Amino acid sequence: MLFPTAEYGIFFLLVFAASWAAVRWHRGHKALLLVASYGFYAFWDWRFVPLLIGISLLAALVGKALQSLERPAARKALLAAGVALSLATLGFFKYARFAAEVLVDLAGAPAGPIDLPEITLPVGISFFVFHAISLMVDAFRRKIPVPVTVLDALLYVAFFPQLVAGPILRASSFLPQLAQPPDSRSIDAARAVELIVLGLAKKVLVANYLATQIVDPVFESPQLHGGLEALFAVYAYAAQIYCDFSGYTDIAIGSALLLGYRFPENFDSPYLATSPQDFWRRWHLSLSTWLRDYLFIPLGGSRRGQARTLANLAITMLLGGLWHGAAWSFVLWGALHGGALVLHRLWSQTGLAAVQRVRAWALWPAVSRILTFHFVCLGWVFFRAPSVDAATDVLRALGGGWTVEPWLSAPLLAALALGLLGQATPAAARASLRDRLARLPLAVQGFAVAVAVLLIETLGPQGIAPFIYFQF
Repeated sequence: MLFPTAEYGIFFLLVFAASWAAVRWHRGHKALLLVASYGFYAFWDWRFVPLLIGISLLAALVGKALQSLERPAARKALLAAGVALSLATLGFFKYARFAAEVLVDLAGAPAGPIDLPEITLPVGISFFVFHAISLMVDAFRRKIPVPVTVLDALLYVAFFPQLVAGPILRASSFLPQLAQPPDSRSIDAARAVELIVLGLAKKVLVANYLATQIVDPVFESPQLHGGLEALFAVYAYAAQIYCDFSGYTDIAIGSALLLGYRFPENFDSPYLATSPQDFWRRWHLSLSTWLRDYLFIPLGGSRRGQARTLANLAITMLLGGLWHGAAWSFVLWGALHGGALVLHRLWSQTGLAAVQRVRAWALWPAVSRILTFHFVCLGWVFFRAPSVDAATDVLRALGGGWTVEPWLSAPLLAALALGLLGQATPAAARASLRDRLARLPLAVQGFAVAVAVLLIETLGPQGIAPFIYFQF
């Protein structure tokens, strides 16, 4: 079930009405949301609902036990077992075939073709496994201030707004929300509706349009396109993936807010970043902070000397790339970002006079922003292409003819500008507009939202492509 569809609209309205009607019966309210979340997931493929329940139940039982256990050795053993089982499940579905292909390649060419079995990847498995791990680790670290209950743990992992593509919630911050009934008086409905409408616009008017008009044609057959078209396709994919993923996040945050729950922000104008480190402080914040707290810091973080810190950065980003997909292109994407973080750390800490003069240059912030953006775009080529060879073909196409073709249209340029520059809109301006709309009569607000949704539906391309992060 995709967010920008009538099916989701009807589903959400029914859940919204039923959940608030049942809010006085707290357990019943949460049970209703849990059943709705399983129904939401079953709409994609009901066969994997037991997998979702199993991972959630494992996290619930381990989390409850870790809160009551006192012996350090037993607690460590139980945590290790729970995390290992969760990662083994993720590894089987996501990486078994990739690992088998690598082993076949290492063994040399066989006498005949080897038919490796296809393994269906459950949608959102990376996200709900990460949620399960967060619950177990937070319980182990005693960061969850409320008792873990099975119902709350199941709902935390499966809550439908974030189930298939995040943002990644922390058990330590979301379980306390589930411990008490939501209060309708505290809901910022104007912000929730703004987020949903903005998310729809990002997905339908920008991401889908750029994908169909230039990104997909160029990345599928780069040899048929010139250098200028390839360059625009690279920029367009940067805009597409931002609008696609942040659009999903906006709708998820807005949907949860209308149900009475708060999700963390997941993006902070990432293409305004001035360094690789700054980019990861702005892009997919729930993943970058998850990798920091549950991988980088347990590896030793920056506490064990410069060499170990640099190695930890590289390992974290390499595994972060592999988390996105079982392909060498994702591994290389993670390695690129890991290498950039290492080089940036060395650059930031060097005492060379020439480097210090460059950093003190008045125009350096603008130059570093441009350099960071283009480095990120280079990484997106490997992220988007189906293979390293395909990514190389796209980069090779950049050296082709740079003639202006009829494809360079005003709507394409407008969508690209909205995708890349729209995130620079001041937050104060958005807040001011939201406050003005909130002061209008409810009937007028409802009419404005209906008109906005109708315009998005009318102006957008036919069909709704799945969100990019559904594949992870």
